This record gives sequence, C-alpha cells and structure tokens, in this order.
Amino acid sequence: MRNLDVTTLRSFVAVADAGGVTRAAGFLNLTQSAVSMQLKRLEDLLDTQLLDRSNRRIALTPAGEKLLSHARRMVDLNDDVFATLTHHAFEGEIRFGVPHDVIYPVIPQVLQRFDAEYPRVKVHLSSLFTNRLKDDFARGEMDLILTTEEETEGNGERLVTLPLQWNSAPGGSAHKSRPLRIAFSAHCKFRPIAQRVLDAADIAWEHAVETGSDRTIEATVSADLAVTAALAGTEPPQLSPVPAGGGLPDLPEQSINMYVSETGGAVVRALSDMIRSAYAAHMPQPRLKSVS
Repeated sequence: MRNLDVTTLRSFVAVADAGGVTRAAGFLNLTQSAVSMQLKRLEDLLDTQLLDRSNRRIALTPAGEKLLSHARRMVDLNDDVFATLTHHAFEGEIRFGVPHDVIYPVIPQVLQRFDAEYPRVKVHLSSLFTNRLKDDFARGEMDLILTTEEETEGNGERLVTLPLQWNSAPGGSAHKSRPLRIAFSAHCKFRPIAQRVLDAADIAWEHAVETGSDRTIEATVSADLAVTAALAGTEPPQLSPVPAGGGLPDLPEQSINMYVSETGGAVVRALSDMIRSAYAAHMPQPRLKSVS
C-alpha cells in the first residue's frame, strides 16, 4: 500500500495557490529545488502528471485539479489533529498594523500560514494610515507594523521598494481631464507627493472628493471620476494603471517597511519572518540606498 506524504501535499497545494514554484517556496520557507523535488516525488508516486509546465505560470492538469480538493482536506485535517492533540507553548495575541493599500496580495497568505503554525495565537489586524500606525507603535500599542515611506527610521527594515503609479478606472478617461481630478484620503501619505509632482509638471489639478475613507476613494476612481496613486502591484482589481503615455508625470518610489517590537518575543519574530519571506517571494527585491 502506498501512502501520501502530507508535507508533499502541502507543497502541491502551495504551488497551485501561488501559481509557481518560486512563490510557493517563499511561502513555505523552502528552497525552490526542495519544492520541485517534492512535486516530482508526488507525480512519481501517483504515476501521473499533476502540473502543466509548458507556460510561464504553472497550471494544473485535469489530474492535478482532481487531486487538489483532496489534498486541501488532508492538509487541513493534519493541521487540525496536530492543533488539537499537541501542546502549544505559544498562546496570546499579536497586534499587527498594515496600511489599507498594501494588505493585498501578501498579507492574507501570511496570516493563513501563521494560523496553521500557531493556532492558539490570535492576530489582531488593524488597517490604518502609516502616521497613525507609527504613533501607535511608538506608544507600545502595536507589536508589528508595516508602513509606506520613502525611508526607514529607527529599527525599521525595508522589505521592498516599488514605484508609485497612477491608477484609474479600467479603460477610463479621467486621466485626460484638465484640471486633473485626483482622489486621495485626507491622511494618505501619497497625496502631497502626487500634488508636488503635478505642480512640478505644471498640470492643474483639483480634489474630486474629500474623505477619510479608502473605500470612497476606490469607488470614485472606479467610476472614472478621478485618478489616484498607489504602489505598483497593490492596486485593487477594480482599478488599473494609467497607460504609458497617458500624459501624467512619473511618480517617485516608496518603500514598504516593517517595524518589530523589541519586546514582542519569539512568536512576533516568527510572524515577521513569514512576512519577510512572503515579500521576497511575491515582490521585486528592494534597491537599497547607500548610507553615508
């Protein structure tokens, strides 16, 4: 009788979810070659091809699609049994803050993995603006935060550096209007940056809406009433980058930084390690600036 290995099935599920071996390896904290070997071992065991590797993004074969739902249940059952029958040294709560516009695409996958490994630790996620997060962190009200900034401060760690990009409604024409109608939350750090860039380019602009709600901004821009700016790759699905040659000036780069409390303990460090690995797998590596 042949037996399926849960570790191998976990790698198969991660590759199916991530759409590639490299991203799955970062999520699993394994090397790319280790994940590839596990997939090959699984295909040899089942004597069938599970992955279509003919394209740049790996896809499941019909046999792989059939296995996926079973694999998910087996991995979940394994984790449930382990959580129920073993003693966990780590319990409690982590206070984790992230700006609204960088929650996707990385943070949900990190939280899912952390919950599987530390089922008795509750993560209290707060979505706030960078300035508020840094104030709360300085007061000891947050154990770990992510921020969007040009530079890091204190014990901050730069995870990735990305260009800001103009976003609009897919196929929209708001970026052609003059004065340019822009939409930013009142406390958004990208708001003064965009205004300075437009002023330098001698492009007249006006605010389309005054609000503190990111949802209101997304609704305004998706209705093609204005444009906004966000880090490249973090735009929600209802928005899209303004096409090249759209008449808007380039925006500067910004960094996603991480700050970890020195008193957070091992479990907070474990969460920060997962975040670091996930950004390394999902986003371009940062271009570090020299420090004089």
